[in-house]
Amino acid sequence: MRVDQEEETCNKSKREVLIRELSLKLNDRDEILQVKIQAAKDIRKIAKSSVKARSCCGVAGIIQPLISMISCSNLEATESALLALLNIAARNERNKVTIVTSGAVPSLVELLKSQNGHLRDLATAAILTLSSSPSNKPTIAISGAIPLLVQTLSSSSVQGKVDAVTALYNLSTCTKISTPVITAEAVPPLLTLLQECKKYSKFAEKTSALLGILANSEEGRSAISDSTTGILTLVETVEDGSLISTEHAVGALLSLCWSCRNKYRELILKEGAIPGLLRLTVEGTAVAQERARTLLDLLRDSPQKRLPASSLLESIISDIALRVDGADKAAAETANRLLLDMVQRGMELSICHLQLKAASCTPS
Repeated sequence: MRVDQEEETCNKSKREVLIRELSLKLNDRDEILQVKIQAAKDIRKIAKSSVKARSCCGVAGIIQPLISMISCSNLEATESALLALLNIAARNERNKVTIVTSGAVPSLVELLKSQNGHLRDLATAAILTLSSSPSNKPTIAISGAIPLLVQTLSSSSVQGKVDAVTALYNLSTCTKISTPVITAEAVPPLLTLLQECKKYSKFAEKTSALLGILANSEEGRSAISDSTTGILTLVETVEDGSLISTEHAVGALLSLCWSCRNKYRELILKEGAIPGLLRLTVEGTAVAQERARTLLDLLRDSPQKRLPASSLLESIISDIALRVDGADKAAAETANRLLLDMVQRGMELSICHLQLKAASCTPS
């Protein structure tokens, strides 16, 4: 045990000496650029090795010269500095804040405008990493990065688009900005990405969350309905998405219908939303279930208010059956069958939940 401790202490001492040496090279104005590039590459490797290494880099005077290198006309220098900063910031809140307060954001915004796709992707990744820190969000949100991130949704690599969506999602939670963080211009690329991705993925959850936020504004709602597949994409997410995605998607549809029932009701019905909404009243989160029931009521010919949830659902299903089978015995049979199917599905889910709970409580 003592030998291991001595070895760890020795390695720590060597690492600190090496970081100080690299810091001196980066801060030496007379040092040639190629030496600084190599120092940045070495920092990247060291910072990747451990949490302690990243903490040591954060206080060694390395961050400021790396930020200066970002704006260098030499592409290798810019790339090396960006990669080093990314590793220094990884899972280290103090370093993320230091990088932003040291003035990195304007340089990153300029790189988002670059014609070099690789550098744009690295800058997007850096914005994503830094925006995960709450104290950094206001600075990034007002920096001009958001419109450029929205452009990235349509003109970047797959990883660049994923990072841009996540960065926008991080910034959308900023509570210190009074105006909306993202605007309706983001709707078309977000709908395209949601349409193309797996609806149960984490990426779909963040994309649908952004669309849910945008659906709260008239411009956002118009952009969704103006898209030829906008409402359909949200309906498909309700049908195939994860618990979180379905909650956001049904919220967006509800915002549309709630804002102007006469305008959006038929548009939503035309896309076949009913089956997915009925399923959501049984299988969704508590929030999604409530939203689905409210939306189903708005989609009826004559919405009713303040009915108990069970009575409301029964009434909704009866209306749907009448639309399908007409006012005859078949409609009543269809309604009963739908209700029975939903009750059975609800019981199956309850039994499954109890079995999982019992299994988790069983001693091994």
